[in-house]
Amino acid sequence: MSDVFAGEANASDTAQEPVLKSVTVTATRREESLQKVPVAVSVVDGEQLGRENRTSIESIVQQIPTVNFRTGASNKDTSLFIRGVGTISTSPGVEPTVATVVDGVVYGRPGMATLDLLDLERIEVLRGPQGTLFGKNASAGVLNIITKAPTEETHGYVEQSYYQGNESRTRFGIGGALIPGVLKGNITTLIGNYDGNVDNKANGQEVNGYNRKGVRGKLEFTPSEDFKLTLAADYMQSASDAPNGVISSTSSTAFANALAPVNASNHNRNIESDYRTHVDDTNKGLSAQMDWNLGDYTLTSITAWRGWDNTQWQDGDRLATISTAFPGTQDKGDLSYDQYSQELRLASPKGEFLEYVAGLYYMHAKDDETYQRTLITPTATNQGIANYGTTSNSYSAFGETTLNFTSRFRGIAGLRYTHDELEYDHRRVSTSATTVSGIQPSTSSSGSTDEDGWSGRLGVQYDLTDSVTSYLTYSRGYKGPAYNVFFNMQPRDTDALKPETSNTWELGVKATSWNNRVTTNVAVFHSDYDNYQANFYDTVAGQVVTRLINAGSVSTEGVEADFAVQATQNLKFSGALAYTKARIDQFSCPAGAAASCNVNGKTLPFSPDWKTYVRADYDIPLDNGLDIELGTDYNWQSEVQYDISQNPDTKQGAYGIWNASIALADYSNGWRVSLQGKNLLDKSYSPLLASGTGYIYRAVPRDDERYFGIQVRKDF
Repeated sequence: MSDVFAGEANASDTAQEPVLKSVTVTATRREESLQKVPVAVSVVDGEQLGRENRTSIESIVQQIPTVNFRTGASNKDTSLFIRGVGTISTSPGVEPTVATVVDGVVYGRPGMATLDLLDLERIEVLRGPQGTLFGKNASAGVLNIITKAPTEETHGYVEQSYYQGNESRTRFGIGGALIPGVLKGNITTLIGNYDGNVDNKANGQEVNGYNRKGVRGKLEFTPSEDFKLTLAADYMQSASDAPNGVISSTSSTAFANALAPVNASNHNRNIESDYRTHVDDTNKGLSAQMDWNLGDYTLTSITAWRGWDNTQWQDGDRLATISTAFPGTQDKGDLSYDQYSQELRLASPKGEFLEYVAGLYYMHAKDDETYQRTLITPTATNQGIANYGTTSNSYSAFGETTLNFTSRFRGIAGLRYTHDELEYDHRRVSTSATTVSGIQPSTSSSGSTDEDGWSGRLGVQYDLTDSVTSYLTYSRGYKGPAYNVFFNMQPRDTDALKPETSNTWELGVKATSWNNRVTTNVAVFHSDYDNYQANFYDTVAGQVVTRLINAGSVSTEGVEADFAVQATQNLKFSGALAYTKARIDQFSCPAGAAASCNVNGKTLPFSPDWKTYVRADYDIPLDNGLDIELGTDYNWQSEVQYDISQNPDTKQGAYGIWNASIALADYSNGWRVSLQGKNLLDKSYSPLLASGTGYIYRAVPRDDERYFGIQVRKDF
C-alpha cells in the first residue's frame, strides 16, 4: 500500500482540483518522493493509526498485505515477517530477519519492536532485503518508524479513547519553540489499560489485557543554518497478562477432563490456570542525531543507547490441577539487554551525475538472562535454573550510488561489508540428576564465532514518462551467525548457525495519473534464501519446544500492488493486494527431530498466499464549519500455516475483518469526536496456533469479537 491515507486533498477549498497529497520517504537514507524511489515501500500515516486504535506493530499488519506478525504470551516471543520471511526464536543469540528502525536507530532484538506506537509521523515498510543502507537485521525488510519532529509553532492536544471491554487510552502532547529559531521541542505521554477478553475460570479473573504508560520527547537545536542537533528520549513501561495459550482442541480425553470446566474449541476464550501468566516490560532509550551541512554535502551522526528489561511468568502446563499425569510447570524468566550504536553517514548533493550515501556503522549489544522452571508433582518438586547471555559486536562500512546517465535513466549500485562477532555463555543447574518433564540435567557451555558478510544492490531505473517510473534491482541480503541459546540448551545446540544469505530480483512500476488524483504501484519479486535460520518444533525432556536450525533453502516470490484514488474532493479510495508464494525448497532435517521433516514444497509459516486491504473515506462538510467523516476498511487473507512442520491442526482458515468509523469534527476550533466499530462481522480468528503435548492452543487477538469505542480529541 503505497499510501493508504494519501488521499487527503492539499487544500480544503472545494473549488480546487482534488489531488493526492505527495508523500516523502527516507527509504534511501535521504528524503525522496515515494513515487520516485526505486524501492517497494508501504507507508501508513501515524495520526490515522492513532485515530483507529491501531496502537501496536501487531495491529498494523492488517493494513500492509506483505507484513505478518507472530504473537506470543510475552513480547519476547514475537516476530515480524515480510514477504513470508521472518525469524521465530526467543534465543538472544539470533538476529531478527526484519529490522525495526526508529528515527534511524536499529532495535537489536525482535521483542523490542512490540512497542506502543507513540507520537508517530509515519511508518515506512521497506519490502525485500535492505542490507546495503539499513544493514543489521534487514535481510527480509525494514520497518522504518519516524516519530514527529518538533515544530516552531506551539501546539498541544489531549485525547481520550474508551472501548468496550474497559479499554481506556489517554494521550497528551505539547510542543513548540523554546528559543525561537534556535531551540524547539515536543513531549508526548500515554496512559493505557485494558482488562482483556479471556476469562480464567479457575479464579474468575479477566486476562489478555495490558497496562501501559510512557513518554517520548525531542529537542531540536539549530544554532546555525548548517548544523542541527536532535536529542530524543523515550520510556515505555508495560504490564500485560496474555495467557500462555488458550486451548482450542485436544486429542487427549484425560487432558480435556483436567481442563474442565473449560471446553476446547476454535473460538474458545477461556482458560483454567492456577499460575498467572504475565509480563512486566520496560523499553527505554536515548539518541543524539547531528546533521552538518558541509557545503552541498550532509554529514549525519546518530549515537544511541537502548535498554530493555523483561520479566515473564508463564503457566507451562496450562491447567489449574496437579496430578501424576499432569504435573504443574511454572516458569519465570528475567531479561536485561543493552545496546549501543554509532552511525556516520555522508550524503552527496542531489542533482549531480553521481549521487551517493556512504557511511560506517557499529553496534555493541549485551544480553543477560535467568530462566527458572519449577516442576510440581503430587509427591515432589523439581527445579532448574539457567543463567545465560550473549555479547555481540557488529562493524560495517556501506555505500550506495545513483548514476544519472540521463534525466530519465539511472543506474544504482550499493555494497556493504559487515563483520559480526558473537559469543555466548550458558549454565543450567537442576535438582534432578536425570531428565524430568521440561527440565534437562545440569550442564554448562560457552562459545564464540565471527563472520564476514557482504550485502548489496544493483539496478537500473527508467522514467517511462514524467509520471511513470520503472526499476529493476538485484539485492544481496545477509544475516549474521547465531546460537540457539535457551533454558533447555543441550550439547547438540552449542554449534554456531551459519549466516543466512539471500538473493532477490525485483521489478517495479510506480505511476501517477488523472492529474495527480491516482497512484498505482506494482512490484514483482523473487527471493532465494540459503542457510535459512528457522525454528523447528521438537520434543525435549517430554515437552514440545522449538529448535533453532539452519533449515536449508527457501524461496519467496510474488506480486504486490497498491493504489490510492482521490475520486472527488471529499471521497478517496485506497488499497493493496499481495500474492506471496513462500515455500520451503530443501529442508535440512535436524538429527533426532521428533516432528516430520517431509516439508519440501510446503509453505513457510505465517505466510498466507493472498492478502488484501481496501479502504474508503468520505468527508461531508457542513455549513456551520463542522465536518462529518466516514471511514471503512476491510482486510482479508487466505489460509495460513503457523507451523513449519506443517501440522494440519495449526492452520488458520481464510478470514476477513471489517471496521468502520464516523466522526464529527470542527477543525477551526480544534476538536474531533469519533465512534468506531471493530470486526463488525464478529469473525473469530487466531493469529497463532501452536501444539502442546496432546492439544493445540491459540492466541486470542484484541478484535476476536465485535466491539465499539469512542475517541475525543481537543487541540490547542
